[in-house]
Amino acid sequence: MSESGIDKLIRGCQKGDREAFGTLVEMYSGRCFGYFYRLSGQREISEDLLSELFVKLVEKIQLYRGPSFEPWLFTIAANVWHDYLRGKQKRQKVLEAAVKDADELVVENRDDDERIDTLQKALGMVDDQTRELMVMRFSGQMSFKEISEARGEPIGTTLSKVHRGLKKLREIINAQR
Repeated sequence: MSESGIDKLIRGCQKGDREAFGTLVEMYSGRCFGYFYRLSGQREISEDLLSELFVKLVEKIQLYRGPSFEPWLFTIAANVWHDYLRGKQKRQKVLEAAVKDADELVVENRDDDERIDTLQKALGMVDDQTRELMVMRFSGQMSFKEISEARGEPIGTTLSKVHRGLKKLREIINAQR
């Protein structure tokens, strides 16, 4: 599409035209997904970042003044990526602190060694994301709101993931008995 055609689409988006926005998303979603996928190497993360990019685009489209849309869009994409990395670093620090607290808890409560060993084995059998959530919530004693903010996701998503994680841990522990 020519630069004038893109400008027309953008003006439509700025006026709230959903069809114009849909066309813009369709035009750039493949390239933007590829950008995020090459950076992260993970499909799920790339899809989340792509969604975040288009949310930001809706929020910021009124600020676009030209002259070229693509560099402006990829600047926003780069900012989304950097926000993700900053959030990932924060989550890693919280996870490390929670693991340290959990280790101290194990030393303090030797009576519960068997229970803790069972839980630790079960945590080793779930995916990294579930393990992180469980440690943040229960070892780190973080609220759902704190976890959702640290992970940069809606609180409902966090609640759902913690619920599924607990269910998975129960299944693993029950299978070990």
